[in-house]
Amino acid sequence: MESDGALPKWASEPCIMGIDEAGRGPVLGPMVYGCMYCALSFQTILASLEFADSKTLKEEKREELFESLKTNESIGWCVDVIDPRELSAKMLKKSKINLNEISHDSAMGLVTRVLNMGVLLTQVYVDTVGDPDKYAAKLSERFPSIKFVVAKKADSLYPVVSGASIVAKVTRDRALRNWTFDESAGNMQRSFGSGYPGDPETKAWLEHHKHSIFGFPTLVRFSWGTCTMYFKDGAEVVWEADGALDEDGSANKNGKRQLKLSNLGFTGGKRNSEEIESSGKGRCKFFQSRKLEQLTQF
Repeated sequence: MESDGALPKWASEPCIMGIDEAGRGPVLGPMVYGCMYCALSFQTILASLEFADSKTLKEEKREELFESLKTNESIGWCVDVIDPRELSAKMLKKSKINLNEISHDSAMGLVTRVLNMGVLLTQVYVDTVGDPDKYAAKLSERFPSIKFVVAKKADSLYPVVSGASIVAKVTRDRALRNWTFDESAGNMQRSFGSGYPGDPETKAWLEHHKHSIFGFPTLVRFSWGTCTMYFKDGAEVVWEADGALDEDGSANKNGKRQLKLSNLGFTGGKRNSEEIESSGKGRCKFFQSRKLEQLTQF
């Protein structure tokens, strides 16, 4: 998702770029990093195009401005849409990648992408994540030929970052509106509110769409702490890991360790094996609908 067409002539002149994100805090949907770039000589005109911090604009105005910048041949843009599953997977890795690192990597990825297109970037303005000075030093070390300005509320200080803010926000809003659920259940609802943990509509949606075994739909960033409370009554799931010891330091009769989801923050009452059996009478509807059965021989 980016501006199309051949590289314009102005891209070979010194250019500036702004970077901003949308959807850092919500428990639902992707986080989107957006950038907008143009020739340094276009700055005066850019300041007159009514770009502003996307949070201060109504949705209709953001959409209008986004459509206008898409058709403006003096402006380029691109986005990085980070799927909620990717966010959670990185944050729950054995070697955890926190949200600040993910954000920094995304911003640097946008700079790299635009440079690889052949755009002569000389100045980049970034809305900060974490300490502005440390972030600027990190960017400068990676891209020594570019001057970086990293600031708090950069989206309200620099029009080129305001434009990037609009690109990111509109892209995320559209992604949520048009979200295609991987889950095939017929009772999936789209009225999930803003996606922020404190939104009553979002909280009601999370409560309605939790599953005691399979967790949340893929729209949800299940690594967020706010999700833990929804699984206080969730099923306890047990699996085996080869060559490990039990929690008390002893191996089970097969020399394997049994790991429980309760170790990962999921708790609930114990169930008999017959109740959690994936095949046979009373098995979960998830397995029934997919005609899945347990194999004992391979």
